[in-house]
Amino acid sequence: MHDADLAHERDYVAGLYTRLDELRAEKRAQLAQVRRAGAIGTMQNVSERDAFAALYEDRLAQLDAVDDRLVFGRLDLDSGEAQYIGRIGLTTEDLVRLMVDWRAPEAGHFYQATAFDRQGVRRRRHLILQGREVKAIEDDVLDADMLSDADSLQGEGALLAALNSKRTGRMSDIVGTIQSEQDRIIRSSISGALVVQGGPGTGKTAVALHRAAYLLYTHRDRLKSAGVLLVGPSSSFMKYIERVLPSLGETGVVMASLGRLMPGINAVPEQEADVAAIKGRLEMAEVIANAVANRQRIPAENRILEVDGRRLTLTPRQVRRARERARSTGKPHNEARVTFVKILLRELTEQMTELVEAGNIGNNADRSYLAEDVRTARDVRVALNLCWMPMTPEKLVGELLSKPALLEACTPGLTARERELLLRAPGAPWTEADVPLLDEAAELLGELDPAAGRGLAQQEQDRARALANARQTLVNMESAGVDVLMSAEELVDQNEEREARLTAAERATSDRTWAFGHIVVDEAQELSPMQWRLLVRRCPLKSFTIVGDIAQTSSVAGAKSWQGALAPMFGDRWQLEELTVNYRTPSQIAEAAARMANAAGLVVSAPKAVREGRWSPIIDRVERSGLVNRLVEVLPEELQALDGGLLAVIADGDLLREATAALRAKYGSRLGTGAGSYEQDVVVISPREAKGLEFDGVVVLEPSAMLNHEHGRVGDLYVAMTRPTQRLRLIAAADVPAGIER
Repeated sequence: MHDADLAHERDYVAGLYTRLDELRAEKRAQLAQVRRAGAIGTMQNVSERDAFAALYEDRLAQLDAVDDRLVFGRLDLDSGEAQYIGRIGLTTEDLVRLMVDWRAPEAGHFYQATAFDRQGVRRRRHLILQGREVKAIEDDVLDADMLSDADSLQGEGALLAALNSKRTGRMSDIVGTIQSEQDRIIRSSISGALVVQGGPGTGKTAVALHRAAYLLYTHRDRLKSAGVLLVGPSSSFMKYIERVLPSLGETGVVMASLGRLMPGINAVPEQEADVAAIKGRLEMAEVIANAVANRQRIPAENRILEVDGRRLTLTPRQVRRARERARSTGKPHNEARVTFVKILLRELTEQMTELVEAGNIGNNADRSYLAEDVRTARDVRVALNLCWMPMTPEKLVGELLSKPALLEACTPGLTARERELLLRAPGAPWTEADVPLLDEAAELLGELDPAAGRGLAQQEQDRARALANARQTLVNMESAGVDVLMSAEELVDQNEEREARLTAAERATSDRTWAFGHIVVDEAQELSPMQWRLLVRRCPLKSFTIVGDIAQTSSVAGAKSWQGALAPMFGDRWQLEELTVNYRTPSQIAEAAARMANAAGLVVSAPKAVREGRWSPIIDRVERSGLVNRLVEVLPEELQALDGGLLAVIADGDLLREATAALRAKYGSRLGTGAGSYEQDVVVISPREAKGLEFDGVVVLEPSAMLNHEHGRVGDLYVAMTRPTQRLRLIAAADVPAGIER
């Protein structure tokens, strides 16, 4: 009976893949037909052609991304119907349903039905695929009347099989094994902020990603144009999760680490914890406002300006009055500057006119040219810029943090020691803690004034260059015997039109002012108040999915409680859900990590582990000089025990550099950083970079060094100890932190 069922499922799944291939071929043919049409016809025809091309390309990307494990479940219902559940929905050409999208309402029974609440489900079948072939079947019988049937199959469980599989350095989706409490959170309302608190291994990140895919499916009309932003703690983390959403049928989510949230800025981690803490305070918004106001200056005395041989006077009173009127517009600095400049240019032109007329009594010649003479005079331009300089965010923040006098003038609430910590060399790299300051500055400054000439001149240069290229392209086409049916101007206009038709995700990536429809934040406990301020600005509706674990906070500027972190931005418009089951970490390791955290004074949630492991934590005690040598000695043993799994060495500071050098000499290309890859089976990483990642085995070097009470980073060791899915080893020269050993 088992063989017959397996053969039936293989036939059905083969039919699903046949239909998938048919759809791919259909979309490829449609795309090829559209592309063959070329750039002909009216602009409307060209626009429609490009729109169809984008539609077919998106659909093809989706169909390609779901090929692996296309279908994973089947529901046998009381009605006698069998529903197959997969990554996308599939129908025949006659619209007969072959497979239900996992996000559809009726697919919710696959995750929610239990023996106590069957929801009309008699049996839930898990289809375990390798490539395109069904390798095994797992049945959950929910109807007691079926238990005696010979065709009811029982197995060890799809969930445990997934948990025991080897890690590859890339996160896998859990769409086939979502558990009931996870599914309830995934399908929660889009309104307001949903906080998902969960200890290590509870699937917080998986829930966040599946929720993003679910919301895009359920609220397509709202989110297709506005888009969804997914924010993670590091570039390693973003690389680790990058394949999950496409495998769930979604390719349009903007994914960014905290250091990439300002277009054009590639920020590095902030090395000094105290500096990160200062920059993360909400008070820094006032500091940036002070820095902007500082660039709107009133001269201490009259200034004499020479224009075409005549002397004009610019008074502090004139500047003050122009500044007040410009500020009263409520516009950002660079835009308000237009008002400021217009007022003073008008007054200076009036002075110039009076001087000219005084020397030419009775001469009524046209004097409109005087306004241009005043505007272009060097003295006038220098004086107005000194009073109200147009600024970029990078220039404003860069000078604020590198000029002691300016920093002191803008930070009356900081101590001398705090100012000393903030000061840095001009041109220093931007850090993740700088990004919210740059964003705040950009909000207060606005765009640079095109009337200043540089923006307009650049646009004209770009268009002239584009026209020259277009003319050469048309000449080449005519030389090749191609009939040219458009002018160079039309070709340039068409290219500009095509650029304007970028997807929401593509446009949002380069637009700082883009308002997203929903934002998902992972490892949210690490965010500073200023980083929260930046994110809320990106989503005025305050529709958020926020996942994290307060116990794992390692940033000095991070959250000590969800209430403290969220109340300033969300008020009471947020609700808390908690994940209670640890699917990743074996019970022996999870319990040791919890005991250590409690002994260190860290209050942690203790999700129940679903399984025991083969090994308890192993502790090696060595001399300080022998830490790295011992690591090199035991690594072959660890790799052999994991039998092809992914091993992480987690260390900090100098030990991280020493371990990396020693292991690179021994393992060469097998050694990686970040999340690793298929080609790498050993990874060396810091505890903060390891946040959110998982490995088959972990070796922690000098665990006591990760209990940094001075900066409140006791969570670093807790994070390091809870990364493994199978095996944990600690190598210590100093005392092993209390609680790890029973």
